[in-house]
Amino acid sequence: MDINHYDFDLPEELIAQTPLKNRDASRLMVMDTKKREIEHRVFSDIREYLHPGDCLVLNDTKVLPARLYGMKEETGGKVEVLLLHQHEGDTWEVLMKPAKKVKEGTVLTFGDGRLKAVCTKELEHGGRLVEFSYEGIFLEVLESLGEMPLPPYITEQLEDRDRYQTVYAKEEGSAAAPTAGLHFTEDLMQELQDNGVELIYLTLHVGLGTFRPVSVDNVEDHDMHAEFYTLSEESADRLNKVKEKGGRIISVGTTSTRTLETIYRGNNRFVAERGWTDIFIYPPQEVGSIDGLITNFHLPKSTLIMLVSAIAGRDFILEAYNRAVKERYRFFSFGDAMLILK
Repeated sequence: MDINHYDFDLPEELIAQTPLKNRDASRLMVMDTKKREIEHRVFSDIREYLHPGDCLVLNDTKVLPARLYGMKEETGGKVEVLLLHQHEGDTWEVLMKPAKKVKEGTVLTFGDGRLKAVCTKELEHGGRLVEFSYEGIFLEVLESLGEMPLPPYITEQLEDRDRYQTVYAKEEGSAAAPTAGLHFTEDLMQELQDNGVELIYLTLHVGLGTFRPVSVDNVEDHDMHAEFYTLSEESADRLNKVKEKGGRIISVGTTSTRTLETIYRGNNRFVAERGWTDIFIYPPQEVGSIDGLITNFHLPKSTLIMLVSAIAGRDFILEAYNRAVKERYRFFSFGDAMLILK
């Protein structure tokens, strides 16, 4: 399980820096794993591959404007804070830069004092627990002071922060977008429903652990960070009925897939559940919870390219990725999409 088995050459100019004007105008690579065939389409053509009785499973998490720029109250030294997830009340786990200068008891201030935070605990890898203080409603304060936490490989300014949200985003709490869902428009979703495709929602609040690079040579030595998920009783029942009737479960994004597989492996069916998952999916594991996956193109040597390799096979995935590079597909968060059919 050498990490280098999941490497490929990616020209930097293929990393999409901005979203396309129309969400569903991105390109779509369709992979048929049974026939081992690849088609090149447009994302709006997804309707041709989904049939009455199938369902799409979408992650309705909403990205917080979770990046804050402030200063240490005592010295005026600049700090950058990235909210990861809420603990109790106004206590949050955050990533801090520069972390070594923020010790327990350090007071931070943002927006001329409209928001303050005190470090209550030092964690590993630049992590901290902080307790915020403010007047009014925290999310409203955050909305006015925070910035969207775009990945580090996106260097251009995002003009419209809604373009880093899915059109169905609802449950606030993510530090990153479930990017496979960015391709859907409200009109396309309505058309799919009119054609008999069910839309079923779950929530997984995306943390940075999903995108953290693998720093070990042996894949099996990598530790995933945990992320919080919820599947309602209604959604679980609808998923079980789709399976019973022979419909296909098509997961939108790796976050939806990790949630479904966490629940399905533990029960051999779908049940209402909420909790934390640190599931790490890679070959030769099998993914039994879904029949297909809509996803974006992922980083070399990442846990996400390992996940899609568990579904489609490593050799076929690397063949597809190399073809995507040759065909000049756009990669990563604002890039093009892939539909993998098992």
